[in-house]
Amino acid sequence: MKENEGQRNPGGSSSILRKLTNRIWIAVGTILVTLGVIGIFLPLLPTTPFLLAAAACYARGSKRFYTWLLNNKWFGEYIRNYREGKGVPMRVKIISLSLLWLTIGFSAFSVVPLLIGKVILIMIAIAVSLHLILLPTLKKTEQQSMRR
Repeated sequence: MKENEGQRNPGGSSSILRKLTNRIWIAVGTILVTLGVIGIFLPLLPTTPFLLAAAACYARGSKRFYTWLLNNKWFGEYIRNYREGKGVPMRVKIISLSLLWLTIGFSAFSVVPLLIGKVILIMIAIAVSLHLILLPTLKKTEQQSMRR
């Protein structure tokens, strides 16, 4: 029996497959982050699920990207709080609901001509509103202790 038999070749096909798989996870994660950021401005795209899915992809593909996402200045704390079940700050809920209803209301009553389109938009707004309202609200004391 040869000395290296039964051992994986570090430069072999399993290493190449692992690198390719990691790159695919990173690419999918990056697409999801992009969709999540777009979702900040377009209420029909749900920001949080895209960012949570991106975190899962990055966790599988790259520790560096995963760490970057969870420590991101704009949404890292938000993702961590959501994943840990701590909730969403009241201010974020109010801003989100306000923007949601302003943009969907404008679209439904000024842009979309068909009644069915208006009904679908309003139903989406109601569903997203219920989701946001039912999320736990992060208390101010928890927010302050996390910033220290």
